[in-house]
Amino acid sequence: MIKNAQAKRAKKVANFIKKQADVRPILGIILGSGLGDFVENIENKRTIPYSKIPYFVKTTVKGHTGRLVIGKIRDLPVAVMQGRFHYYEGHSMGVVTFPVRVLKHLGIRCLFVTNAAGGINPKFKTGDFMIIKDHINLMGTNPLINQAQNGFIDSEFEPFINMTDAYDNQYISLGEKTASKSGIRAKKGVLAAIQGPIYETPAEIKMLRRLGADAVCMSAIPEVIMARALNLKVFGISLITNKAGVHLCHENVVKESEKNIERLGRLLTGMIERIKKRGSIY
Repeated sequence: MIKNAQAKRAKKVANFIKKQADVRPILGIILGSGLGDFVENIENKRTIPYSKIPYFVKTTVKGHTGRLVIGKIRDLPVAVMQGRFHYYEGHSMGVVTFPVRVLKHLGIRCLFVTNAAGGINPKFKTGDFMIIKDHINLMGTNPLINQAQNGFIDSEFEPFINMTDAYDNQYISLGEKTASKSGIRAKKGVLAAIQGPIYETPAEIKMLRRLGADAVCMSAIPEVIMARALNLKVFGISLITNKAGVHLCHENVVKESEKNIERLGRLLTGMIERIKKRGSIY
């Protein structure tokens, strides 16, 4: 029985979306800043603006179109978020991660998260992809703290979520192999997330590196936490759009992302093809 208000809303929204699209997705994808044109890889698309979806909020950040696109990639049913909601936009963590709950009720079994990130590891170059192997949450909160009920226990999942395997090792391996065969430069690394919407000071960048971060962003990690709470497999990939502390401008971040859409498309569609053949999404 679903008792939590967010869970009830998510189920209601999922039912609404099911009436708009015939495809029942088993893979969800969230696209980061400037990466929205990845949806051109989707066949038989059904596009629903966030403004038409109950309880979804408006995207206000450049590079986040604000549409849910449902269809198939390599004959695999997918639901793709063309833009996300951010904590720094003033939304609660519940709002930021609400779409993950909806995707779960739509039937997805796995979630791919993508984002633009600043490179901290000195070996990383602008335009590299980083397959996320782990993360450091420095946002000061997380989506499992249920403020609405004055406690942290949500009836949709068990408390005290195990995050030791947040990013699925099988998907990480598939991502590495796909990148290598596609001639795409990709390395594994640890992603840190800060609240934003400010970039890091030089001292903060040094601190993050000492903590073990290879890249830093202002998103994605809350969605991963919610996905794991809902028992979804997760694959995460960051595009290094700049060296942390260098060329800090969101417009440049979006431009760098847009330059790498084709490569992201080859990487993710290649992964999807391999996942489908192996049946490993199940």
